[in-house]
Amino acid sequence: MASEKELIELATAMLDKAYIPYSQFPVGAALECEDGAVFGGCNIENASYGLTNCAERTAAFKAVSEGHTRFKRIVIAGRCEDYCWPCGACRQVLNEFGGPGLEIICLNGKGEAVHTTLGELLPHAVDAVWLGT
Repeated sequence: MASEKELIELATAMLDKAYIPYSQFPVGAALECEDGAVFGGCNIENASYGLTNCAERTAAFKAVSEGHTRFKRIVIAGRCEDYCWPCGACRQVLNEFGGPGLEIICLNGKGEAVHTTLGELLPHAVDAVWLGT
């Protein structure tokens, strides 16, 4: 299991790997799975903005592609004054593998952290129950 400090360091390090030629807005993420595996992610932009991928989804897709489908917590780092919150698409993807109890730690550019849960950020997520399956 990674410590919170280790996850913060990884998320922050991922800022330097972001591919952001259009927005100049780097985001880094560090995702911890229930089995202790950790995956880093950064945002990857594309000239066709709809094809851009957020840091959180990059980390999530890396984890799932390696067979890890149960998430415990994620740290999201940015260099802005406000905290770097996950977008709606990322919230829904994280819900698929972490559910409402997923711990989310958002950082601002000063390294200050705010802790929340996915259930607080996405109270009415689409899930198997919602879909009737």
